[in-house]
Amino acid sequence: MPGKPEEIKMVSNAMANVPRRKMMAFLAGGERTSEEIGEAVGKSMLDYHLKILEQAGLIEIGDSKIRLSEFGKNFMEGKAEEPKEAVADLSGAKPVEITEVRQLLPCIADSTKFRIIAQMAPPLGGALKPLEPLFPRGRYSERIGALIIQRGDVLITIYGTGNVTMTMIKGEAEARGVLAELREKINEAIAKGVAPAPREKVRVEPMEIYKYLPQTDCGECGEQSCYTFAIRLMAGEVSLDLCKPLRDSKYRQNREHLQVLVEYI
Repeated sequence: MPGKPEEIKMVSNAMANVPRRKMMAFLAGGERTSEEIGEAVGKSMLDYHLKILEQAGLIEIGDSKIRLSEFGKNFMEGKAEEPKEAVADLSGAKPVEITEVRQLLPCIADSTKFRIIAQMAPPLGGALKPLEPLFPRGRYSERIGALIIQRGDVLITIYGTGNVTMTMIKGEAEARGVLAELREKINEAIAKGVAPAPREKVRVEPMEIYKYLPQTDCGECGEQSCYTFAIRLMAGEVSLDLCKPLRDSKYRQNREHLQVLVEYI
């Protein structure tokens, strides 16, 4: 059973990924073949995910069947006994309006797209966190006190202070349309007074990370390629700081985008 800090970290990293959590839940029903697991939870990077779970001591991979290890069984039983979160109360929150939208410089990653700054009033403050489940690709970051929402290439960050930033937007008109949709969805939840129940988030794909990396395959991070680095970054096995080329000022916007994107991992 994992007990050392590095072993605990491996378990934490393994279970931080939505597909791997689904695999564990599927295996809780009994041993399965890899084909059965792939059919149930998806075949994308299946061998990689199974290897991570095995290295964490959560599963055992036999010649033909895959099963939970004893530790894995105990882990899943413990998760089942965890108390569910109480429904978040939004009765104190007030409806919001978009009071300002400004178009800034073009994005470095795509010069045809822009960065936008907007203002949402009144500030939502602590009400942002319970609003997270409204957005399938939304995540609340305790570190920056903001709700981060991804819509395709567009990344929206709503801060508790009322500031809103958007990247990879075609222009101010598109930004206003997206913000109007966000306002409507948020105000609808506020009108009900209760946030929706938490749900699993759509995970970030390696290619989404890769396209904002320098793509130089320089190897300074210790990986063979930028795509390999993206996969390991997604798995929580490496830090974004290991990518030295990102420190160059010409990649500043890429780095900012990645720093927000990794909040999903």
